[in-house]
Amino acid sequence: MSNEALKSQALKSLAEHIAAANSGAVIAHHVVNGELELRVSRDKIIQVLLFLRDDGKCLFKQLVEISGLDYPERPERFDVAYFLLSLRHNTRIRVKVATDEKTPVESACAVFSSAGWFEREAWDMYGILFSAHPDLRR
Repeated sequence: MSNEALKSQALKSLAEHIAAANSGAVIAHHVVNGELELRVSRDKIIQVLLFLRDDGKCLFKQLVEISGLDYPERPERFDVAYFLLSLRHNTRIRVKVATDEKTPVESACAVFSSAGWFEREAWDMYGILFSAHPDLRR
């Protein structure tokens, strides 16, 4: 088995571990370009981010970025994508939640202090709302 196939299998196994531990929170998971991507229920994002940060098989301690993505043809037109890095396991992961113009996503500031600036940028550029954000402003 090639290195790439082994890595893909390890990521699929990690995704199953995450999904099993967060019952009902992980809507979908797949490997894209050698990285794991999770689709998570909007109301469970903090639960999943805490698990990803603290679980021994994960240890995604670094929030690299939060991005807004706009799909105007969808009813929930926005995705919020969280890009995390585990230095311990040398692994990256993307976590996505969907929302619309009126429904806020809970702020990740309590989980990752660096989330504040990224969330303000998503709000300023796309109008994505974040509840419990300590300073949501332009």
